Amino acid sequence: MAAVPDTAAPGGAAPDPATVPVRRSRDVPMLVERARAGDPRAVARLITLVESGDPILPEVAAALAPYTGRAQVVGLTGSPGVGKSTTTNELVRALRARGHRVGVLAVDPSSPFTGGAILGDRVRMQDHATDPGVYIRSMSSRGHLGGLAAATPQAVRVLEGAGCDVVLVETVGVGQAEVEVASLADTTLVLLAPGMGDAIQAVKAGILEIADIFVVNKADRDGVDATVRDIQGMIALGERGPGQWRPQVVRAIAARSEGIDDIAAAIDKHRGWLAEHGELRRRREARAAAEVEAIALGELRSRIGSLRDGTELPALAARVAEGTLDPYAAARELLSQLGS
Repeated sequence: MAAVPDTAAPGGAAPDPATVPVRRSRDVPMLVERARAGDPRAVARLITLVESGDPILPEVAAALAPYTGRAQVVGLTGSPGVGKSTTTNELVRALRARGHRVGVLAVDPSSPFTGGAILGDRVRMQDHATDPGVYIRSMSSRGHLGGLAAATPQAVRVLEGAGCDVVLVETVGVGQAEVEVASLADTTLVLLAPGMGDAIQAVKAGILEIADIFVVNKADRDGVDATVRDIQGMIALGERGPGQWRPQVVRAIAARSEGIDDIAAAIDKHRGWLAEHGELRRRREARAAAEVEAIALGELRSRIGSLRDGTELPALAARVAEGTLDPYAAARELLSQLGS
């Protein structure tokens, strides 16, 4: 394993981690130490290890574990063109004014034909490119459904471990069914814009049901009052017991930095409610359970893939095709072989 070259400090003292070049190091403790010190190259290297599914990931996760679970994770989702990146940019500005260290994960769609992606969401956040208290990372969805990239949960852990107080996760432009961000975030913002549709669209199941906060952006457009009324009407239809959270509706014009303080206040209010009702712990435990399940399923798929190259799975498939074995019995036999 390649180690980070040591740089001698004056008087023979141990080198300052902030002065040691990262390059392509796989020295996980050093990378984590550098990330904790605020080195964006170390953070980038750790996230690259996550995205590439590097075999060293278990070591990375173990090194980061003591520093995770403290950041506030805020998800921003909505249809293409509603202003997610602009709103994220302005939220970063507001959070930095409070002295928070902020991480941003902006997920961009990848081409179903070439697999490539422009990764252009960060273009709208150039105001913060030189701010040492902000880390912005674009991620390609790589065909993963749900609005996020498969590596996003682990990338959130990297930013938590790197000392971010708040992590903003911006999804790809989504439709009505991409709701994965709700299982990752402590607070989910669904952004809308006037002209999204009539009242029927507002009561359909899907993305509108996951919002803790609705942000009606581009509120200077015609039809904003009707959009707000439709959303408020949808909220009123929902059944909520005493003490349950009622989604907030906030108007904003992110391109003019209007309404951003109201969004931040709504996030603070939701954060307080989560802590008061024990919901923050419940959501984070559910998030951890989903993360563990995804890792376990990934390992299971990897093992099944190795069986596919052998004789066990093809033999079982042949028996199922012949009708001498049913698929459930074949699956049980396959799982028993995986466990042996």
